[in-house]
Amino acid sequence: MQNSSDRHEYPAHWEADVVLRDGGTARIRPITADDADRLVSFYEQVSDESKYYRFFAPYPRLSAKDVHRFTHHDFVDRVGLAATVGGEFIATVRYDRIDADGLPASGPADEAEVAFLVQDAHQGRGVASALLEHIGAVARERDIRRFAAEVLPANSKMIKVFTDAGYTQKRSFEDGVVRLEFDLEPTDRSLAVQRAREQRAEARSVRRLLVPGSVAVIGVGRAPGGVGRSVLDHIRDAGFTGDLHAVNSAFPAEQKDVDGVPAHRSVRDIAGPVDLAVVAVPAASVPEVVTECGEHGVQGLVVVSAGYAESGPEGRERQRELVRHARTYGMRIIGPNAFGVINTAKDVRLNASLAPEMPRPGRIGLFAQSGAIGIALLSRLDRRGGGVTGVTGVSTFVSSGNRADVSGNDVLQYWYDDPDTDVVLMYLESIGNPRKFTRLARRTAAAKPLVVVQGARHGGAAPQGHAVRATRLPHATVSALLRQAGVIRVDTITELVDAGLLLARQPLPAGPRVAILGNSESLGLLTYDACLSEGLRPLPPLDLTTGASPEDFHRALSQALADETCDAVVVTAIPTVGEGTPRDAALADALRSAAAEVPGKPVLVVHVELGGLAEALSAAASTAPQAGSTAPGAVGGAHPPRRAERLPAVVGERPSTGVGPPEEARLIPAYPAAERAVRALAEAVKYAQWRREAAEPGKVPEHEDIDEKGAAELIGGLLARGQGLTLGTDETCELLGMYGIPVRGVLPAPDPDGAVAAARTIGYPVALKATAPHLRHRADLGGVRLDLADEEQLRRAYAELTGLFGTPEEVRPVVQGMAPRGVDTVVRAVIDPAAGAVLSFGLAGPASQLLGDTAHRLIPVTDRDATSLIRSIRTAPLLFGWRGSAPVDTAALEELLLRVSRLVDDHPEVIAVSLEPVVVAQSGLSVLGASVRLAPPPARGDLGPRTLPVY
Repeated sequence: MQNSSDRHEYPAHWEADVVLRDGGTARIRPITADDADRLVSFYEQVSDESKYYRFFAPYPRLSAKDVHRFTHHDFVDRVGLAATVGGEFIATVRYDRIDADGLPASGPADEAEVAFLVQDAHQGRGVASALLEHIGAVARERDIRRFAAEVLPANSKMIKVFTDAGYTQKRSFEDGVVRLEFDLEPTDRSLAVQRAREQRAEARSVRRLLVPGSVAVIGVGRAPGGVGRSVLDHIRDAGFTGDLHAVNSAFPAEQKDVDGVPAHRSVRDIAGPVDLAVVAVPAASVPEVVTECGEHGVQGLVVVSAGYAESGPEGRERQRELVRHARTYGMRIIGPNAFGVINTAKDVRLNASLAPEMPRPGRIGLFAQSGAIGIALLSRLDRRGGGVTGVTGVSTFVSSGNRADVSGNDVLQYWYDDPDTDVVLMYLESIGNPRKFTRLARRTAAAKPLVVVQGARHGGAAPQGHAVRATRLPHATVSALLRQAGVIRVDTITELVDAGLLLARQPLPAGPRVAILGNSESLGLLTYDACLSEGLRPLPPLDLTTGASPEDFHRALSQALADETCDAVVVTAIPTVGEGTPRDAALADALRSAAAEVPGKPVLVVHVELGGLAEALSAAASTAPQAGSTAPGAVGGAHPPRRAERLPAVVGERPSTGVGPPEEARLIPAYPAAERAVRALAEAVKYAQWRREAAEPGKVPEHEDIDEKGAAELIGGLLARGQGLTLGTDETCELLGMYGIPVRGVLPAPDPDGAVAAARTIGYPVALKATAPHLRHRADLGGVRLDLADEEQLRRAYAELTGLFGTPEEVRPVVQGMAPRGVDTVVRAVIDPAAGAVLSFGLAGPASQLLGDTAHRLIPVTDRDATSLIRSIRTAPLLFGWRGSAPVDTAALEELLLRVSRLVDDHPEVIAVSLEPVVVAQSGLSVLGASVRLAPPPARGDLGPRTLPVY
């Protein structure tokens, strides 16, 4: 796009879509010579005051020389970026490299002068802040380390853009001009500012989709039936509080409404604004619809139309073009192939989905990538005997379909500070940006529970229509990293609902101690065993006998809740012969009142074939005054009674205790099986423990003996040899040594005499090891001989080794000094392209590998992370004196983990480290084998400017 005088090709990788402060989108791209007319048109729409602030003098129009200068760049010393909406400029930014005297310069000068101009109609939308992030990233790429800007004192908005960015800066005043200088190296504050802006913008963009003031359904059939007509009916029947319009280009000109909803042949014909458009037309007609919506100023789209990436390569390209087209107009998309969105808030009441009934309003936010799973979850959460009743229903629901634009990350940003959502439930089939999801999940989980079930985790590929970054990490590792971020990971949608029920209306348990009481000894014992299996600490079950009355249950539950030795109570109940509905209602009332008298601890009910009790539990809840209790799909009525199914129910209410929802009543969840109730409780216990630990996250220790600069120089010199390489033994030992990680040396043993000479150098006793790839670290195959005390033993071992496995050239034997006895462990670190840097720990040997007994943490690792990491594996007791053995030096092991984490965090060029084995003795440890792999540092999108993903 540039002429021959330009020094670099057009940098297409600088193009990006961004979400602005008000939730709309804009496209940022380099300015080229082809943009002359756009620049002139843009400048004509800028006010005289803004022009004065930009040029420090009246500047009514751009000269031809100005236009040429502002559109011709070399993309190194002179760069210009534009923010566009609808293909037209709404703001520009440029930098010019300067020398110490402020004159135009080339490298190695590392300072540049930067200037902005934002169209008045778009000021206040955060456009300049977004442009500053992107021009700063471009400058760093071109080895510019510092920006300078001169601003008139009256231009307070632009001064605020610079001062609020979070960079280290200097400020001076001279000749009536404010001069700002700031370093472009990201700081903790600049990243915090950037992420706070990202959260506000993305949350606002989702809010525009979930809280519209007006909705148009495009593709409404003239006759009942069909997707568009169904969605229209669902929105109308739910009692949507805003304006609703039906759109179909085939409507006769004289048709004015569809069942009372105003009808139009085009969105353009609608007199007022349209915030949300639900698109239900064939895929081939969607581009025209998107253009009409964009030109009318529609803020967002829910595309339920199919025929996109789920249909193959042509559909995937059609999907990419859909996103590009919509973002051109500043619109975000849910879908395509989406099930729809729901907002039960009484001032919205939006059911823009294929669900025929509006769910009960409540405090649970629900996200599902799959429409089928979304239907199942809504059904379970809506059933009287099978889910959440009364106030514990759904706040908002999003089914993203192919997730071409709006993803789970965006919805998490919205739910994070949504006052109407207390618990978040998510069904994910893929995670497009695991690094960002983990960051957002950690922040969300610190405020409210986040429960996730992941589908397609063993399929080896994401479902059709989901474009995701490739990851080399197994699913178990990803799950461990999510748990580290506070995510409650469950395996089925049944467990998702079970956990959500408990977390939505019960306080978090203070610990793992569980009281069990009920009228069945057998059911109590089953509950006791289930608690032990889940790692809880149950107290002996209290058997009230089958003759227990509701008063007996009330008394026993009150005593259990008042007992300081228990943190939660599980009530078990079985029917009595001749028992009827009145007794069920009395028991429900007894449990509810006891829980209300002694709040602060979670209560769960396990019932067996008690349809009457389950209905009574729900009925007890529904008798309390509640806001928004109108039934889904009905007006002014209540749900008809439904026979309870084998799903959780909910009972009663009690006042808030400050843990969990701050207002409204607490409901007691009831489960048809002890295992399900206890599993949900165990997840709540682990989550509560995570919350307590997250309040004091630990620190990344400073190590004064680390030679970070020397390591950087060594790595730079090694990488000069090629793009990626595995270091040799000497280089590995040198690099690790700079981080205080000594590796016990080895000497080659090409023949028996060489082995003997090596042993004399090292000193007996020694070990003889085969280092061929198929024998390395395989002591179980006989490739290692230990405690060789003299030459005779060494020669005999050498003969045995070569006799078993082949010639010395095939075996590659080495001699190594013996380390103190201890427990063999493995420490590894890798940089995954999707998840980031991960530190792993486990015991050495085939048993741990077979069982997958490895723990993982994200880098950088804190001291608390290191402590928990070594205790997370199932075989951890071997480190702490199992069966009378001596405990090993876990403090030294934690120190090693922290140093490996620091190495990888300091030097992203270190893409893999493996220490195997690490023998941890009673005092100290020995690293007997190590390997390091280097490569140019991978791109860190989380440290760059805000951008929307491109799938």
